[in-house]
Amino acid sequence: MASNDSRSHRKSALYRAGKGAFFLLLAAGLSVLLWHWLAPPMVKVGHPTRGPAIQAVYATGNVEASVTVTIAPQVGGRLVELRADEGAEVTPGQILGRLDDSDLRASLGDEQARLRYAEQRWQRVQALFSSGFATIDQLDQARSTFDSARATTRRIEEQIKFMTLRAPGAGHIIRRDGEVGDFIPLNQPVFYLAQSGAPPRITTVVDEEDIAGVKVGQPAQITADGFPGRVFEGKVAEITAKGDPLARNYRVRIALLPGTPLMIGMTTEVNIILARREHALLVPSTALNGSAIWLVRDGRAHKQSLSLGARGADRSEVLVGLNDGDTFIAEPPAELKDGQKVRAQPDAAPAGTPR
Repeated sequence: MASNDSRSHRKSALYRAGKGAFFLLLAAGLSVLLWHWLAPPMVKVGHPTRGPAIQAVYATGNVEASVTVTIAPQVGGRLVELRADEGAEVTPGQILGRLDDSDLRASLGDEQARLRYAEQRWQRVQALFSSGFATIDQLDQARSTFDSARATTRRIEEQIKFMTLRAPGAGHIIRRDGEVGDFIPLNQPVFYLAQSGAPPRITTVVDEEDIAGVKVGQPAQITADGFPGRVFEGKVAEITAKGDPLARNYRVRIALLPGTPLMIGMTTEVNIILARREHALLVPSTALNGSAIWLVRDGRAHKQSLSLGARGADRSEVLVGLNDGDTFIAEPPAELKDGQKVRAQPDAAPAGTPR
């Protein structure tokens, strides 16, 4: 009996020990969970940096010729000849194309015959009038017929000239619409001529909220998908006096430097530089909550209002409300509260320049 009691006592002791260990482990696990639930959140922190701040207005636009002339027939007709194509350099008066003028030339032949007859009759009536064998009415009628035939002949000759498309000045063809055999209506452009001597420009649209800061002469930085990684320089040349009331924007033209390789028709992105300040105080734009930032002081988060300058996608300029040595939360949690305890994790990302 004593042996059985001893074994029973040992089992009871082992059970109690195992139960105690289980509760200890359970308590440890609950403590870890409570720590994660109740412990201050870990936040990524950083410090302001110094660098150049650029305040710019962003816009998109297209490269176009500074002076573009459309060349279109003043009389409709079928295109029968092309002597120039896109990219061709042309000189003043050079023939670029010709429309079918066969009907007009036939009419001209008929009218020239009438003109010769009218001229001869006018001369005969003059002679008869001088000899007293023709009246003044006959003289006036002969003169009127002659003048009418001459005017009609000249009008047809001018129409024939219109059937030949010529370059109005020196330049290069940037676009050609129409093929031989096409019927070209009156005033429908066949050629687009970019005049020589003027570099291309960019026409952009700027929102009415930003246009007040844009001035003629301001520098602009231009990028295009056709030239990845390259930035071209330009400056504001013109601002339209009247905006679009529906789109609520204004056209702004950017002059390009001579030799800029951007091609007419390319789509561009333009940053018009309103101001540039060196040695500005910068913070990551992700740290901003509107016009405020979360500072870390004595292990607690404090919301600080700021006065901001240039704002970019990566970095923003702080004018008032922040010092160089301050510590801020780089990516503040949405549920953060003023005065809440936080645990700081150093921020290894360098600060840069607003873009």
